Formats: sequence, C-alpha cells, structure tokens
Amino acid sequence: MSEIFDISLFNEYKKDNRREVKAMPRDQVELSSDAETLDDALMADLNYETVKAYRNRHKLLHSDYAFEQLSDDEYLRSIGAAAISKIDKELHPTVAGMLMFGIECNIVCHFPEYFLAYHEILDATIRWTDRLQSNSGDWSGNLFDFYFRVISKLVKDFKIPFKIIEGTRIDNTPMHDAVREALANCLINTDYYISGGIVIKKNLDSLIFENPGHIRTGKTQMRLGGISDPRNKSLVKMFNMVNIGKRAGSSISNIVKIWREEGLLDPTIEEQFNPDRTILTLPLEKRVN
Repeated sequence: MSEIFDISLFNEYKKDNRREVKAMPRDQVELSSDAETLDDALMADLNYETVKAYRNRHKLLHSDYAFEQLSDDEYLRSIGAAAISKIDKELHPTVAGMLMFGIECNIVCHFPEYFLAYHEILDATIRWTDRLQSNSGDWSGNLFDFYFRVISKLVKDFKIPFKIIEGTRIDNTPMHDAVREALANCLINTDYYISGGIVIKKNLDSLIFENPGHIRTGKTQMRLGGISDPRNKSLVKMFNMVNIGKRAGSSISNIVKIWREEGLLDPTIEEQFNPDRTILTLPLEKRVN
C-alpha cells in the first residue's frame, strides 16, 4: 500500500526550513551576533546622556559597583557595548552597544529596518491617545531610553494595593513585574535585521508586544520555560546588569502564571512568517469562571 502524501505538511516543512536557513548565520549559539564590532561606527555615534543614565542606574542598584574610576568608553568596553576593532585597532561600538546606546539616525545606518513604536488607544473616538516612535527626532530612539519611556506608560493604570514593608510603601505588583519581563523579552529577542520593527500596543482590553524574529526555542517550549536561548546575548547581559529581564528562560511561563493568579484571560503567543514576527498578547479582561 502506498503512503498518502500530505502536501500541507510538506509546504510547512519547506517554510520552516527556509526560515531556519535564513536566520542561521545570526542565530549561532557559539557567538551572539550582537557582540560583533561595528568597524565603521564611531564612539561619537552613541548618546552619552543615555550612557550616563545607564551608569547611574547600575551604580544605584549595586552597592559593590566597581566601575567608578572608568571613563565612559572604558566602561562601555567592560560591559560589551564597545570593542577593539581587528581592522584598525581602535575602539568602536558593538552591535549591542549601538542598539542600546545609539542615536536613531546612527542606528539605522547599520540596521535599516530598525524601528520602535508605542501606540496607546484608550478612546475609540481618538486615533492615538499616546504615541512614541524612535524616528521622531525629539529623543534618542535607542533601546534603553525606549524601555523606560514605554514601561511607565504600560503600567500607569495598574492598581497598587496599599502595602508597607519596613516603613516603605511598595509601589509594585506581580503584574508590574510581568509587564517588565514582557517588554524586556521583546527587545532582547528581536531580529533587528528583519522588517516590521518593534510595536508595543496598549488597548483598553490588552497589551500587545510585537517583534521581528521567530521564536528560537519554539512556541511550546517558550510557554513551558526553563530553557534560555536569547537571540541577543550581549543585550541580555546589559539589561541584566540594571536588573531588567532577570528571568532567563522563564519569563513567558512566569507571565502566564501571574496572569492566571490575577484571574485574567491567558496570554497568547502568535508566530507569523515571511517576514518572521512574534506577537505576545496580554489580555486585561477577567476570566469567566
């Protein structure tokens, strides 16, 4: 008896295979592509106001801060944001350093598809109740500044129960932590060479995190957690140094757990292809028992 050939499975295999081959050079486990040195970029292409803000936060969070005596450029080299070029033996930004601390007009010279956007629609009669874009020209447009501009907008309407520990009010909840993890996860796992850009949406009934790039561990493993395979390992290190994105390999499973504990509908994860895109949706609607 001859086997029945399922053409849909074959087409799905071809699609997955093309996707894997295309991303393979950027997704090497041995060397994260964001550690590469941008030999044609200058240290002056970075925004040193962002570097200052990052250093201040790093120092504030770590009592054993050991970088006080380093110049900014020495500091950037120590955290992987800059490296000595093998070509001219001079210090240049790395891919991660440019994304984290660059100025938008300089970032897009190296990553033409780079784009960050925040869209807030809380009134159906208004197109945008708030909007932020990396190419607006009135702010740096880099990842570090984007994170802090956007996270405050995402959580500003969250209810905070009155809670005091050792005389200090705690203005934080598990939902705050979950959204921080979702935003960090989005920035860390983006393929910055693919079109579409990062788009964060805040609606009345949901928070949506969209980023270019497929899920390296697969959707099932992403929900289960426990295995960490970030696309941009140098960015992971830089964010972790300032206590952002600390739940390596478990961020999505932790978010799902928190959402269920809050009685909200389960988060959903969607993958799109050609171009590859990952979409995480956090519903703000209560689950009906």
